[in-house]
Amino acid sequence: MTRAWILPVLLVLCGSVVAAWQMFNGAPGSAAGLLLVFVLLAGVNSPLVFPRSISAAEAQRRSAVDGRPVVYWRPGCTYCLRLRIRLGRGARRLHWVDIWRDPAGAAAVRAANDGNETVPTVVVAGRPHTNPDPAWVQEQLSRHA
Repeated sequence: MTRAWILPVLLVLCGSVVAAWQMFNGAPGSAAGLLLVFVLLAGVNSPLVFPRSISAAEAQRRSAVDGRPVVYWRPGCTYCLRLRIRLGRGARRLHWVDIWRDPAGAAAVRAANDGNETVPTVVVAGRPHTNPDPAWVQEQLSRHA
């Protein structure tokens, strides 16, 4: 199991325990509702919400060709999730690199952030921007449409 799935699995397990306790106490409706909330939280914090990640080298190569920004992210990051949700369907046009799966991506983020793995780090035209405003990222994406 990779680190990316630890939080979602823990959320589902905790939700199952809480739901079982509610069922045991005779509240099946409450149990179903709580389990649904935990499963939704697990889904939002899973890698499934994000577009498919590619390697840092591939993202840099593609960005050089099409000029689209590269987003370095990691599962469980609330700022990454905020960026992903605010970009909507346009997020699929960006090049996403999961720094937990790609050591070169993690190294690129550390180089841009004084040794810290601060995400999201968005690289536009070779210049890194740490935790930029989603509206600004959308603007950069529309420039390369």
